[in-house]
Amino acid sequence: MARDPKLSASRKPEKYDAILRAAIRVFARNGFFNAKVADVAKEAGVADGTVYLYFKNKDHILVSIFEETMHESISEGREVIHSIDDPREKLKRIAALHLERMGADRDLAVVFQVELRSSTKFMEQFSETRVSEYLDLIRSVILEGQRAGCFRPSLDANVASKVFFGALDEMVTNWVLSRKSYDLRSTADSVIDLYFNGVTAA
Repeated sequence: MARDPKLSASRKPEKYDAILRAAIRVFARNGFFNAKVADVAKEAGVADGTVYLYFKNKDHILVSIFEETMHESISEGREVIHSIDDPREKLKRIAALHLERMGADRDLAVVFQVELRSSTKFMEQFSETRVSEYLDLIRSVILEGQRAGCFRPSLDANVASKVFFGALDEMVTNWVLSRKSYDLRSTADSVIDLYFNGVTAA
C-alpha cells in the first residue's frame, strides 16, 4: 500500500526518503517520461518491488516529490514568519526561503520547473491544492500588510500574491536554464526591491 505523503518525516522509513531522493536525481537526469521505475530503484539501491511498497507507479512518485517539497516549504514558511512582526520582512523571508530551497538542489529545481510542468495530468489534477495553500500564505501576509498600512489598500491581494510567487518562480526557471553559475538566493533582494518599489523613478 502506498504511504500518505503528508505523514511527518519522522514516521517515514528511510527507504521511502531514499526512493524520493533517487527519483529526483533520475527524473532530473533522464527526464520524467524517459525514466523507469527500475531506474529509480537502481539509483536508490533497492529492488523494484520495494518501490511499489510505497508508490503506486511513476506518476505517484512525481506527485509525492511535489507534495513533500510543498509541505516542507509551507510548514517552514509559516514557522519562520510566525516570529516576525513586519509584513515586509515576512515577504522577504518567504522569498529567501523559496530561492534558498531551490538553489540548494538543482536536481529538485529541474524536476519542479521542467519535469512537473511537462505533465498535463499533474498540472490539471494534482498541483492546485498545494499551490493554493502556498499562495494563501503569501496572500495572508499581504492582507496583514494592508491592515498595517504597509501596502496599498487598493491592491488586489489575490493578484499580488500570484505576482509575487510568479516572480520567484521565474527566477528559479531562469537559474535552471541558465548556463551561468550564480547564487540563486542572491536574486531575492532584486525581486523584493522591484515588488516593493516598482519601476517608476522617485
